[in-house]
Amino acid sequence: MPLTPDMRRSIDQIRDYLFGGGYPDPVSNAEQLSFLFFFYLVEGIDAENKVRARVIKQPYTSLFDGDWELKNPLNAEGNYTTIPRSHFKWSVWAKGLSGEALVRFVRDEVFAFFTEMGEGAAHNFMRGARLQIDDPTVLTQVVSLVDGLRLDQADSDTKGDLFEHVLRQIKQAGELGQFRTPRHIIRAVVEMVDPKVGETIYDPAAGTAGFLVAAYNHIRLAHSSPAGIVEAEQDGKLQRRGLGDKLSATQVSALQNATFFGNDVDPKMVRLATMNLTLRGLPNVRIVLRNALTTTLDAERKAELGLPEDGFHVVLANPPFSGRVDKDRIVEDVKIGNTTATELLFLKYMVDSLRPGGRAAVVVPEGVLFGSTGAHKELRRQLIENHRVEAVLSLPGGVFQPYSGVKTSVLFIRKGGSTEHVQFLHADNDGYKMDANHDTPIEADDLPGLAQAYADRAARWEMWAARDANAEWTAQWWFADVAALRANDFNLSASRYRPMSQTQVEHRDPRELLDELAAIEAEITQEVEALRLALAEAQA
Repeated sequence: MPLTPDMRRSIDQIRDYLFGGGYPDPVSNAEQLSFLFFFYLVEGIDAENKVRARVIKQPYTSLFDGDWELKNPLNAEGNYTTIPRSHFKWSVWAKGLSGEALVRFVRDEVFAFFTEMGEGAAHNFMRGARLQIDDPTVLTQVVSLVDGLRLDQADSDTKGDLFEHVLRQIKQAGELGQFRTPRHIIRAVVEMVDPKVGETIYDPAAGTAGFLVAAYNHIRLAHSSPAGIVEAEQDGKLQRRGLGDKLSATQVSALQNATFFGNDVDPKMVRLATMNLTLRGLPNVRIVLRNALTTTLDAERKAELGLPEDGFHVVLANPPFSGRVDKDRIVEDVKIGNTTATELLFLKYMVDSLRPGGRAAVVVPEGVLFGSTGAHKELRRQLIENHRVEAVLSLPGGVFQPYSGVKTSVLFIRKGGSTEHVQFLHADNDGYKMDANHDTPIEADDLPGLAQAYADRAARWEMWAARDANAEWTAQWWFADVAALRANDFNLSASRYRPMSQTQVEHRDPRELLDELAAIEAEITQEVEALRLALAEAQA
């Protein structure tokens, strides 16, 4: 069953009820909906487990067998202090209660019941969870609308698309520069990295798990027969989607249990990511509540979490921009100079998290590419001299609207070796109108062609090396060798190495120039502060 307009309208109605009812925070609202989806789905999962156990003749104790000791006596019937656990089935309480009784039962009993169950689950989805929708009318309406979605009749792709529509309502930046990466950008980056079945894939700043979901979809598409490939509308455009019908049972098990890893610092994001993955058919993927910049994991903890000992094959991430970490809290392994900038620290951490030969694709603000602080230069030097910076994809200004107008690029890095040359890929259009919302589809889209140029980068390098340097260069890709990079303080900005034939006839976007000026100003301020601290320490 595909995602229908009625489903979308129901989600929009839920949003309107919540906003109008005094719940304006879209992130909290999405989190609350994820809890309701979870309560709805558990009943069906439990029933499936019971049938499966019966078929294979194995014992199984249903989550809803036995009695529950009530947390609030007001929920008791007569003088009873317990109720049958079957009362916690969605089909019972969601259809049988409303108003104040619904709020009281969900707040005091349902959340407590599933929290106790969640403590034994791998993801600890319900730990610390509580009901925030406490208006009786609003909660009754929202529960009724969720029930009307008929999630039990939807396949994993439809449920995932539905939750993506929920997440689209998040129209604000989070803490530490976090914001949701446009899904079409994620899909393009994942296609370029090309993760494969049998590889481990990690996002240390997972957010809502967009990169992990896209990687899963990419792998399924690569292992689908022609009959198992369909087209579905996403973000206003048709996208190919694979059922993964050519995956073996062993490969499916590996994807569900030993492929995808992530963490995030925000408990709400951890829950949203967990629900996004669960609805996609990946309920066993654990998104860990963790700040990778301030905590380390010893071998025992890594083994407990099922993390690979020798690093990950693939790292995909859009780490927080323009954030700062308390200098004393930064773990030694991720330090680079005296910087406390999250975008630099995360970039170093992610490359270090790779296994030898592993590859990373990281979204970074432009300032990372040309910043003049000691930390900026040293990090770029390490990347170029100790690893292989394969490409820099320069994204159009405004890609991250409405969250941010900052100019961004994507770094493609392979761990180990050294950089001989870097391919620069410049996108003027990404398939969507560059307006305040950046969600109106247009035909102009440079990303597919640039993805192909990246895939063919060895042949493109030969074309570049054999070119007539005096002839006009019209392609949206070009190269710089390591000598040129060293001569420019390891600057990785695409515009620095753009062929003269292009720079003579093209003018840079004023917004891009303003972004660069703002980044330079921030770097100067940081340098001054570092000097001030150094002087104070010397005089102490």
